Amino acid sequence: MLKKRLVSGLLLGIIALAAIWFDEPLPWLTIGAAIWGVMAIAEFNRVVSQVKAPPFAAIGTIGVVLFIASPHVEGSLAPLLAGFTALSLLYLLKPGDRSQSFVRWAWTLAGVIYVGWLLSFLPALRLLESGREWLLFAIGVTVASDTFAYFIGRATGRHKMAPSISPGKSWEGAFAGAIAAVITAVILKPVLGLTPDYLSLGLVGLLASVVGQAGDLVESLFKRNMAIKDSGNAIPGHGGFLDRMDSVVFAVMLVYYYVVVFAA
Repeated sequence: MLKKRLVSGLLLGIIALAAIWFDEPLPWLTIGAAIWGVMAIAEFNRVVSQVKAPPFAAIGTIGVVLFIASPHVEGSLAPLLAGFTALSLLYLLKPGDRSQSFVRWAWTLAGVIYVGWLLSFLPALRLLESGREWLLFAIGVTVASDTFAYFIGRATGRHKMAPSISPGKSWEGAFAGAIAAVITAVILKPVLGLTPDYLSLGLVGLLASVVGQAGDLVESLFKRNMAIKDSGNAIPGHGGFLDRMDSVVFAVMLVYYYVVVFAA
């Protein structure tokens, strides 16, 4: 299992780096994120349908793709959210069984926001000035945090962080992940040519690790509520597409707002 995890993680990393680096003239990152989003929302819909009222799969898939593509049209997020909310509510009026309409709509909207809106921060960050470097920074500190948290937690973890949500996660692993993220952030400053000072980038790395690990717990809570271990088995050693987007999208979102507010 560990070998599968390392090999599939390496392959995913190579594909992600290529999409980020060669994101011109075609928006390969957005295309890749959209494909990932379609697979992730399919897993989300399947898992929810097993224990809850099934979401509207077609509406949710369209919403995910539109949200992921929205950064390419400036100022489109607010009207997209309003339009999608209104049109999806109007969809409830179609003929058929309406007994679970609002429950199905709520799960549909939840999936679109969780998958589509969060994944949209990947192209949104890439489209900023020096966005390629900042996106590599966000992914780099997240990978370092996840890797050290996983291995150090397995080797030395004694104090459980949230046993009712994810019994395998420990405070020792979380601390190791945070330290690894800070060190990686400092290393990446000269490598990527980022202009903020070392202290600022170290702090961003620390916060990215914290929110990334929190995002991982959110995904674990979702799976526990749905009584499953993984959302799928498409990625050997890692589970499904939904399983692998948790910590990254939260960290990328944090870095995006840091760049917009402080580093623009």
